[in-house]
Amino acid sequence: MADVKITEEIQQLVETELRKGASNSRIANLLDLPYKEAVEIIETIKEKIRPEVGEDIAFTFRGEHMEGTIEKLLTNSAIVRIDWNNSPKHLYDLMEEKTVVNFKDIDAFLKKFDMSELMTEEELENEKE
Repeated sequence: MADVKITEEIQQLVETELRKGASNSRIANLLDLPYKEAVEIIETIKEKIRPEVGEDIAFTFRGEHMEGTIEKLLTNSAIVRIDWNNSPKHLYDLMEEKTVVNFKDIDAFLKKFDMSELMTEEELENEKE
C-alpha cells in the first residue's frame, strides 16, 4: 500500500474524478503523486465505492430522479431494475423494467429498512402466520 494516508480530501477528489471518468494519470497529477502510488490509492478507493448487487440506488436519467435495485455489476456500470413506484411513470416506454446505469451517474445509495428490527417478537410471529 502507498505510504500516503487516504484523507477525506483525497477520498473526495478521487471519487469526483472517477465519476467524471478521469484517467489514472490525471488523478495522479491532481494528487501530485507518482503514478504507481496514485494507482494504489485509486484502486483502494474504487473498491470502497463500488456498489454491490442488491443495493438500492438513486440515479438521474434525462434530468429525472429515478430509483432502482442493482441486479448485475459490469466494469463501470450496473444493470438496474427500476423501481417504478419511485420513478417517473412517463419514462416507462423508454426504459421498461431494467436499464444500465454508469457508476458515475449514481446519485445516492438508498437505505433499506428491515422491518423486523422495528417489530417486537410478538409482531414478528403474527407476521409469519
